[in-house]
Amino acid sequence: MSGGQGSGRSAWIRRYTPAEEADRRLVCFPHAGGSASYFHGLTQRLAPDVDVLAVQYPGRQDRISEPSLENIADLADQAYEALKPWTGKPLALFGHSMGAVVAFEVALRLAADGTVPLRLFPSGRRAPSRFREENVHLRDDDGLLREVASLAGTDSALLADPDMRRMILPSLRADYRAVETYRHTGGKRLDCPVLALAGADDPKAPLDDVRAWGEHTTREFAMEVFPGGHFYLTDEMAAVAALLRSHLTAATGG
Repeated sequence: MSGGQGSGRSAWIRRYTPAEEADRRLVCFPHAGGSASYFHGLTQRLAPDVDVLAVQYPGRQDRISEPSLENIADLADQAYEALKPWTGKPLALFGHSMGAVVAFEVALRLAADGTVPLRLFPSGRRAPSRFREENVHLRDDDGLLREVASLAGTDSALLADPDMRRMILPSLRADYRAVETYRHTGGKRLDCPVLALAGADDPKAPLDDVRAWGEHTTREFAMEVFPGGHFYLTDEMAAVAALLRSHLTAATGG
């Protein structure tokens, strides 16, 4: 059903603007504390050329009653299982911030199972090989929310509302724990092109660290830099959609 679970296949997958005639799909993975609806505008811009699937992690929105997952491996394992029914058409993966790491790990799992992605588009995230010690998930609630507010990705009015704070804090903390305790083990590289996207003034993803995504593929690598900070995507959605459409329509499935 439109906007729901995509033919009822999985609680993990949302299709806000189904593009049944498209010959390729883009799977979008949200940031820490984020939800599938963050990509609603992107799905509209890419239809009908690309069928966009937005991943819904447990513990938020209509999955609020489910426990959040606290490590990247579990997120990637379960998202990978949910995507298996959708591999009848070539898949590309887009992930923003924490979602870039989940997308990378899902891409490795798909490739190991014989489904090499068309493209990986990591956004707003340093390469897995560029480790940085972070402990936001260990802060108290106010400290965690201050970090989120500093990145300008969440409406400050929502963060100030006590009911909303109680609703979002569990999944937010779990996501931060997942991405901050993630360690890339090395050795495995993708056999698909990688295009990394970044905000020019993103304090969480310095451009040299974003450029290191090129170390994680055996194929071609490129980087595109947009004006803005960590959530540059909010203001640059139209430009990002045009870039993705260009690369996806040029890509050939294997």
